[in-house]
Amino acid sequence: MNPCTHSERIGSLREAEGSKARRQAKIDSMNRALSMLTGHRPGIVRLQVWMLLVVTVSLALGTVECLPANKTAYKLLPEINANGPYLGFIIPNPYELQPFIAPDVFTPNVHTPYVDLAGRRFYIGTIEGQKTIAVMCGLGMLNAGITTQQLFDFFDISGILHYGIAGGADDNLHVGDVSIASSWVHTGLWVWQRAGNDENDELPLESDGDYTRKYGALNFKTYNIQTKRPGDRVDHNLLNRVWLQPEEVFAVTGVPEVRDHLFYVPVTKRYLEVAKPLENLELQYCVNQTCLDPKPKVVIGLRGAAASVFVDNAAFRNFLHDKYKVSTLDMESSAIALVSVTNNIPYLIIRALSDSAGGNADPNQISTFGALAADNAVLVVRTFVKLLAQS
Repeated sequence: MNPCTHSERIGSLREAEGSKARRQAKIDSMNRALSMLTGHRPGIVRLQVWMLLVVTVSLALGTVECLPANKTAYKLLPEINANGPYLGFIIPNPYELQPFIAPDVFTPNVHTPYVDLAGRRFYIGTIEGQKTIAVMCGLGMLNAGITTQQLFDFFDISGILHYGIAGGADDNLHVGDVSIASSWVHTGLWVWQRAGNDENDELPLESDGDYTRKYGALNFKTYNIQTKRPGDRVDHNLLNRVWLQPEEVFAVTGVPEVRDHLFYVPVTKRYLEVAKPLENLELQYCVNQTCLDPKPKVVIGLRGAAASVFVDNAAFRNFLHDKYKVSTLDMESSAIALVSVTNNIPYLIIRALSDSAGGNADPNQISTFGALAADNAVLVVRTFVKLLAQS
């Protein structure tokens, strides 16, 4: 909600309009717009449209003027975008951001090194000589999706690069490896089926096209553990099953309010082709005296999954890999993929493995290898930017 009081909003509106002459000019402009909208329609219609215009303009002006923290930043946007377009970088967390904005990696813009908008800091500068705007999105799918759309709405963005750490869901990958997936799936959109129903029972709203059984379900009773008490049922679980669902997509290239559905979101083919030489890139593999064996590698063309869930559970990890053939698990990437595709903006996602998502017998390795994974992700990003500039 807008925190401005009525008097503050009125004061802001007067300040924005300025002199009486300028206010009259606005009124004249609104009258011209009114004539174009209504023609010679009855007076009551003209009055309704006039009131709508007044309310719309007043609210818009009041809203802008009641955001003093953003006021200066918004004024900088035309100048910033005049120097675009930029590569947009979306980074989940502070420990993944810091290696990127280090002085030997990122060169801030001399005049405007950053702007703070909508609760986020957008870093403006260059990486490997390429114009760049970078922002930390925060944890989870909602933060990632909001930040990606803000980046598109505020700035002139030619492409998106997202990187970070991830859990491994594929036993052929190891901690330290970097995966550049060719598609992404959101594994956190579910229909939770009521107890007693099975795979043959239609889901609510399935006949309307809202939900589907096409992509399968996680059946909880599969993971029941036999107890030693006589008479215990092991063939039934009150949690029943959850059916994974595709995302609804409203693309800028489509018709407004006409939805499409995507379960597997494809990555931009040109970016994947540019990334091919990265498979030969040598990565870091030691933290203090602890070194990884085998040495980490870059793998291109697998499938990644994301949901607002930190997975440290072998059963769920294996289910996702076996059912959907995913190799990495994180909490942001699928949202960024979906928003990029919706806006018809090319994108690439780079995820470095910090742990095995619960697939190993030892404690989670993220506290040991998280920093190394983040550094490897930044190294791959930097090298990709060079390759992209040469392509």
